[in-house]
Amino acid sequence: MSNNAISLNPQTSVINALSLVGIAGTVLSLALVFMNMIDERHASFNTTSDGIVWGLPVATYVFFVLTSTGLTFVASFGMVFGIKEFLPLAKRCIWLAFATLVAGFTALAFELGHPFRMLWALPTSFQIVSPMNWMGVLYLAYVVFLLLKFQKIHAGDWDSSASKKLGIASFIAVTLAHATLGSVFGMMAMRPFWFDGLMPVYFLLTALLSGIAFAVLMTYIAYGGRREAMPEPLQNLLKGTTPTLYASMPVVFSTVLGVTLVALAARTVTGVWSHQDGFQAFDWMVSSPWFAIEAIGMVVAFFLMVSPRTRSEVGVQLLSSALVLLGLFIGRYEFVIGGQVVPVFKGNWVLDFIEYTPSLTEWMLLVLPLSLCLAIYAVGEKKLQLGAMPER
Repeated sequence: MSNNAISLNPQTSVINALSLVGIAGTVLSLALVFMNMIDERHASFNTTSDGIVWGLPVATYVFFVLTSTGLTFVASFGMVFGIKEFLPLAKRCIWLAFATLVAGFTALAFELGHPFRMLWALPTSFQIVSPMNWMGVLYLAYVVFLLLKFQKIHAGDWDSSASKKLGIASFIAVTLAHATLGSVFGMMAMRPFWFDGLMPVYFLLTALLSGIAFAVLMTYIAYGGRREAMPEPLQNLLKGTTPTLYASMPVVFSTVLGVTLVALAARTVTGVWSHQDGFQAFDWMVSSPWFAIEAIGMVVAFFLMVSPRTRSEVGVQLLSSALVLLGLFIGRYEFVIGGQVVPVFKGNWVLDFIEYTPSLTEWMLLVLPLSLCLAIYAVGEKKLQLGAMPER
């Protein structure tokens, strides 16, 4: 370990259990996915070319890569914007950003079927007007900058010019990459549920919320749910006893959650009120019990986190983080599927919304990325001293 970093041992038993769960889940889900796809190929998905084209694996991909974005934002609070109180989270957030990015692209790779075709398609058929093309390029830049930045701080280099520039570069790359992901959906004028010039902004806002919730949840897991086992700077950040409000995790958490709820309410009310063809998807969304779970869970989390009496409690923060992540995942699913439930070309043969239920293979492509993410994270906690922070 470097002389200018302080390392903290995580709760070994919890991390070992997490590692076993992650490895077992990865092996079992991967075996099922391979067996089903070898036997049935893409027919093992409940998607069709004339109905729901993008299913649960795409929603899983969007959830994980946007969580990766949010985790990079949380790490950037300390490394790019100079809010030093967030530095105890920085290294863990960077590694989690890598783990969630791998998880997201694992789901996407199986959904695509032949993802490595892009290795020759990008240089030989470079489509400069395609948001999806630029998304791939920016993702590549993001991964490179993220790993280089992690290597720097793992070697104890937190403050050199090169380290700071890599932090800025990774922040810019991830912002552009995932704003472009929002544009992939937001530019589809034929899909009114998606079509929105502010979709890139909405994606980045919800990504930040997802990253905050994931960072809080996994940090508590790293220390066995015991805040007293954490170093004092990290305890102060999570308790909100830092000198300034913008450096208090409970205040930042509740603020971002509140803004997200306002954005979600505005989008939902506008969609339900409008009579534009295609906006019937909002009726489909709000009539689902999953939407009620999403909305109620996030509202409960907001009131728990905004109250000075409860927001610093460990149990409240864990519950709020779990409710927010569940709500955001439901929201990603609603978003991806909702954009497709109203057919683009309707006729007498289409009397209602297009029905879709994920297949076993698609459910396993949720278990696989989640398990892989947990396994990668556990390796980092055991081998890479994710609790390290710069000396004061």
